[in-house]
Amino acid sequence: MLVTNYNLNVSNDMIHYCDDATITAEQAIDLYTRSTLGERRPIHSIQIFEAMLKNANLTVTAWDDKKLVGISRTLTDFAYVAYLADLAVDQQYQRSGIGKQLIEETKNRLEPECMIVLLAAPKANEYYEHIGFEHNPRAWTLKK
Repeated sequence: MLVTNYNLNVSNDMIHYCDDATITAEQAIDLYTRSTLGERRPIHSIQIFEAMLKNANLTVTAWDDKKLVGISRTLTDFAYVAYLADLAVDQQYQRSGIGKQLIEETKNRLEPECMIVLLAAPKANEYYEHIGFEHNPRAWTLKK
C-alpha cells in the first residue's frame, strides 16, 4: 500500500492518495456524478461500474478524510503504455491540484519510460495541454 498525503489547501484539509482503496460502484458513481464525468459514463449501471473498477489494474484515489474526492483509473502494462481511462475530481475540489496530483501518483507507479495516453473529455481538453500532455489527433474509437 502506498499512501501519500498532501496539504492542497482544500478547506485546509489534508488530501490522502492511495492505490489500494476498495471502493464500491456506488461510491464511484457518486464521485463521477459530482465530477461531471458521469455525463459520459454509464452511471445507471452498477454492473458496468463494478467491472470498470474490478478490471482496471491501477486505480489511485484521493480522499478528504473519508470522502472520495478523486480517482485516476488506468489500464496498463506498467512498462510501455498506460491508458488513463478516467480522471475524475469532485467539482467542489477542482482547481486545487488534485487532478494533477492523481496523474503524478499514477506516473509514480509506472516504469519511467511508460507513456500515459488518454481521451480527453470535451470540457477538459485545454486542461491536459496545460499540464504537459501533447495533443495527438490520431485517436480512434469503435463503438458497438
